[in-house]
Amino acid sequence: MNSTTNISLANKPKQNDPVMIELSGVSKEFVKPSGEVHTVLRNIDLQIGKGEFCSIVGPTGCGKSTTLSLVAGFDQPTNGTIKIQGETLQGMNQHAACVFQTENAFPWKTVIDNVSLGLTLRGVEKAEAYKEAKIWIERVGLKGFEKHYPHQLSGGMRKRVALAQCLIIQPQILLMDESFSALDVHTRSLMESELLTIWEETSASVIFITHDLEEAIALSDRVVVLTAGPAATIKGDYQIDLPRPRNVSEIRFDADFMRLHEQIWNDLRDEVMISYEQSNQS
Repeated sequence: MNSTTNISLANKPKQNDPVMIELSGVSKEFVKPSGEVHTVLRNIDLQIGKGEFCSIVGPTGCGKSTTLSLVAGFDQPTNGTIKIQGETLQGMNQHAACVFQTENAFPWKTVIDNVSLGLTLRGVEKAEAYKEAKIWIERVGLKGFEKHYPHQLSGGMRKRVALAQCLIIQPQILLMDESFSALDVHTRSLMESELLTIWEETSASVIFITHDLEEAIALSDRVVVLTAGPAATIKGDYQIDLPRPRNVSEIRFDADFMRLHEQIWNDLRDEVMISYEQSNQS
């Protein structure tokens, strides 16, 4: 592997890449029960290109999940604008699908019913929805488990169901919030590899929220570092110029990966310490 990996700041998509997601001057405030205004995010400027995999890292409480919620359209920014393919986002983001840390599947539905649900809700006939669901169930490695219920599956298998649920509707944007954090280390590595394999076959733009810097670097084209809250903003935005396809289990031992990790961790560590000191004072 080339030992001169580019560890550059990269607050915009690569030249000529169309912008899928654009946050301009985005701030988010909440009013506490006491009446005090709490600023979660302040003046966030971020562009994510079509087909780009971008991870956001930062200390606990810095607004990572809030950022995802704003892009999903679950909430609205206090100030600034969010544009999707050049159009100002109003209401729910119809181009996006979300995978959360908690389970997405309905426990009373089988795997095939859960996976096909997104299509049936869009008016697709059940037979056609089932046909498409079987394709995605096989793609995520669950062929033969179509009639199983979520409680009959392992944690990793349920995450595969969640991925298939989202990907069957072929979203242009995939939003993932600590999606693999509850899994054991081996299952997590398998799911990371599964995600990359499927993502590389699509043109989806991904925002991936994680506390794990190694995971962020192994998966991403870019890693964005947020400062400690309150009023978090972007501290660093790094291009991850590691070659693809990647083996997420092995790339962590590569010298270029280690250099990237060291540089980004120097940014992140200071913010983690600030957050830790703030939590001890509260």
